[in-house]
Amino acid sequence: MATPQARPIRFAAIGLDHRHIYEMTGRLLALGGECVGYWTEGEPQPLAGFIKRYPHIPRVSDKRRLLHDSTVQLILTAAIPCDRAAIAIEAMRAGKDVMTDKPGCTTVEQLGALRRAVTKTARFWSVTYGRFETAAVTRALELVGLGAIGRLVQTIGLGPHRLNRHLRPAWFFRRDAYGGILCDVGCHQIDQFLTFTGSKNAEIVSASVGNFANHGDADFEDFGEMLLRSESGCGYARVDWYTPDGLANWGDGRLTVLGTDGYIELRKNIDIAGRPGTDHLFLIDHKSTRYIDCGCAERPYYANLIADVLDRTETAMSQNHCFKVMELALQAQATAARLGG
Repeated sequence: MATPQARPIRFAAIGLDHRHIYEMTGRLLALGGECVGYWTEGEPQPLAGFIKRYPHIPRVSDKRRLLHDSTVQLILTAAIPCDRAAIAIEAMRAGKDVMTDKPGCTTVEQLGALRRAVTKTARFWSVTYGRFETAAVTRALELVGLGAIGRLVQTIGLGPHRLNRHLRPAWFFRRDAYGGILCDVGCHQIDQFLTFTGSKNAEIVSASVGNFANHGDADFEDFGEMLLRSESGCGYARVDWYTPDGLANWGDGRLTVLGTDGYIELRKNIDIAGRPGTDHLFLIDHKSTRYIDCGCAERPYYANLIADVLDRTETAMSQNHCFKVMELALQAQATAARLGG
């Protein structure tokens, strides 16, 4: 799918508690967007980096200035996860569309309130799941769509992360704030599974979470896994906070897509002891084993999102899909077996 031509959009940011706000803002600016300002509570850790990257964006003392600015079309938020739903609902009631960092919410009650707000305001709520930042995923979806590996059977997604404890605020270790590992990090994997299998719905067959290495933080979960199933395929996902310091990247994220006539493996962030850079794709079929460098593949989400704001379309991601991902993530979190103390 071709990325639409960029058109100007005016946006603002409310809540700068996670570093993902850097990419969220930067991608829109690169497409010609204008950030009219930002508001955040206190002095969160990512604030200094945001100011260094975007010194021209003004900070406002009252978020209502941004919400009541009739020229602002889109609100971004990377607030503390448990606060994101309330910010999104307030923005939608003010007539703004919303792009939120993942997870978009942390409780079933919040998700229900978001559904009602979308219905009542006719605004949209979009969550920036991880595949939107990964060019290799774009290329893999194209190959699967072309039948390169036959009928899709299973996806296996691995989402390891480096803890970087010294950079983490206190809320990061509170389950009521971050929502649990399957809600927080696992939602990426659910989005990926639904997208590759073309599924509108799925069931959580099994799930488990654990704290094996951080017993001093009773609310923290450093390991999670789940098994998913839909009419279109099966999926397994593992997420964790164990990436060792010896790896030259924050996490060796991988995806294997198995088909009846071959398989694709993505090494998203690093090809360990192999090729430099990111976005590595390996395609294995009945003819050969091929390597595809996806560094030049498109990341169409942000341009499509701008088009959706201006044209009232759903090209970046359907609203139903966005809701379903978080619904399943919350279900997996709630039903997960507890391991590791």
